[in-house]
Amino acid sequence: MKTRLVLALLCISACFSLPVRAQSTPQQSLLALSKRAHTLAIVDPSSLQVLARVPVGNDPHEVIASTDGSTAYASNYGGGAYNTLAVIDLVHQRALPAIDLGPLRGPHGLTFVDGKVWFTAEAAKAIGRYDPATNKVDWILGTGQNRTHMIFVSPDLQSIFTTNVSSATVSIIEKVKGTAPGGPPPGPPPGPPGGDWNETVVSVGKGSEGFDVSPFGSEIWVANSQDGTISIIDRASKTVTQTISANMQGANRLKFTPDGKLVFISSLRQPEVAVYDAATRKEVKRIKVGHGAAGILMQPDSARAYVACSPDNYVAVIDLKTLEVTGHIDVGPEPDGLAWAIRH
Repeated sequence: MKTRLVLALLCISACFSLPVRAQSTPQQSLLALSKRAHTLAIVDPSSLQVLARVPVGNDPHEVIASTDGSTAYASNYGGGAYNTLAVIDLVHQRALPAIDLGPLRGPHGLTFVDGKVWFTAEAAKAIGRYDPATNKVDWILGTGQNRTHMIFVSPDLQSIFTTNVSSATVSIIEKVKGTAPGGPPPGPPPGPPGGDWNETVVSVGKGSEGFDVSPFGSEIWVANSQDGTISIIDRASKTVTQTISANMQGANRLKFTPDGKLVFISSLRQPEVAVYDAATRKEVKRIKVGHGAAGILMQPDSARAYVACSPDNYVAVIDLKTLEVTGHIDVGPEPDGLAWAIRH
């Protein structure tokens, strides 16, 4: 009897001494940066539980996932002090070697289009493109604007939009069509394969920072942090058609819902997220989320919005049907950049 009891106790002890393994990353996951902990949290959206925290280096601000959902990239910003992009293996939940951007300091805004990472570099007044296949930055374009901050690249690679915070402008960069009379100039073709680019600089409100393109592509909405206004740009004419006095001083990010009907604006200085009707340009509601907010992410199925409440050290979960906060996620202190990853 004593022998059997000892064996049972040994078995129990062995079971409890086994290392606890992190849960595997689901097919769809929420990614959330913690600026103060220097980590990326991988969150299961079905349970809202953090599955893993991966180190991402100094001052991470924005994050984006590759199209196949296997890799994430985070910008190490530092207001120009840093010049790297962190790389995260989402399958094995581990950090990979960082990307050295050389003189392209202050990387911030990120997007992933056509198999490549597109980024802004504030201190270099430029945007760039990194190719994971060759492990090289294969294209750079200067904006000539101060604090080129956030970036959008159209799926057809014909248009690039950026906000330039200190210049109070938006850059609309479009690929040149056709060839000038007399044929192309001698030497290699300018710009990336396929031609050169033209830049139109549009003046908006002071502190132009967060922005989004309407799902149908006809408008660009810009949140102006110093003015507390929203500038609406007609994409075809490349002009500001309306400025909304939104009373959103400190406006940080702006996002359309997937159906294009509503627009969310966050502010680091105000306790609510403002919600606007995109058609009427009228405020629908202010949702209290804490003491300020930064990053906004829309769930692709239109069920939820996620808002990084940096001063409160959590991500607020908002039901897009009721426009009510339904939960909070502890992703680490001072959350900011958010992204959605879908494994293929």
